[in-house]
Amino acid sequence: MMHKAGFVNIIGNPNVGKSTLMNALVGEKLSIITPKAQTTRHRILGIVNHEEYQIVFSDTPGIIKPAYELQASMMDFVKSALDDADILIYMVEVGETAQKNEAFFNKIINSKIPVILLLNKIDKSSQEEVAEKIAYWREKVPNSFVYIISALEKFNVDTVFYKIIELLPEGPPYYPKDQLTDKPERFFVNEKIREKILMHYKKEIPYSVEVETESFIEEETIVRIRSVIMVERDTQKGIIIGHKGTAIKRVGAEARKDLERFFMKKVFIELYVKVNKDWRSDKNQLKRFGYDQS
Repeated sequence: MMHKAGFVNIIGNPNVGKSTLMNALVGEKLSIITPKAQTTRHRILGIVNHEEYQIVFSDTPGIIKPAYELQASMMDFVKSALDDADILIYMVEVGETAQKNEAFFNKIINSKIPVILLLNKIDKSSQEEVAEKIAYWREKVPNSFVYIISALEKFNVDTVFYKIIELLPEGPPYYPKDQLTDKPERFFVNEKIREKILMHYKKEIPYSVEVETESFIEEETIVRIRSVIMVERDTQKGIIIGHKGTAIKRVGAEARKDLERFFMKKVFIELYVKVNKDWRSDKNQLKRFGYDQS
């Protein structure tokens, strides 16, 4: 029987719905989602397995012009997604016309592989505007298959999924057929804690934070976790903890509930805050946190 397999990599500007789409296509909440731009920092694989195919979806950070080393590392993940894709999904939202990085956009329109252009968040616009945008993007990216979707409402996601299967190249699976992602369990603990920080803290605080899980012990009925929240400044440490520890307790409680659903067992989580000065600009620290691909 013919078997298909390939990397389907999702790229686009910040906050266009890439992570929501990835989770909808995979059927699991692998990528964290918040209203804030630059929520996704890593390249995250979500693997869909079937007897006749294996689709390796890849969520990536939003395309930006880097301002510091962390953002440069994030854009390296996007570059790698452009380089190894068998199918490229370029995602835009209604109302979007400008590209954050022209060099990336030129690579997309000159791509030799199939490009699926998804116009997302159509539930927030009129039929006239949608028709206008479809025409605009067909002219802008003439080598693409254009679809309108609502990733949040899962509108037209199935149609896109079947198109992906049609375009997949023939080949053996890249990963074992029971594998869902390339990331270890600790990664999802870190991301879930970071998601709650993005949701509850303002201004620069969420972007100055990195989470590192120092201890992950899985027992028969419970998972015991000890994680450290890294910040860049002493003042940020106080804000993360909050008055009498109320802020960090809320982060821990909300992360624990989500992780219990993820691991399908009880979770005990301890959170600590530590100052790690200027970690976003330190290449050694970035390598330690998994941002360096070399």
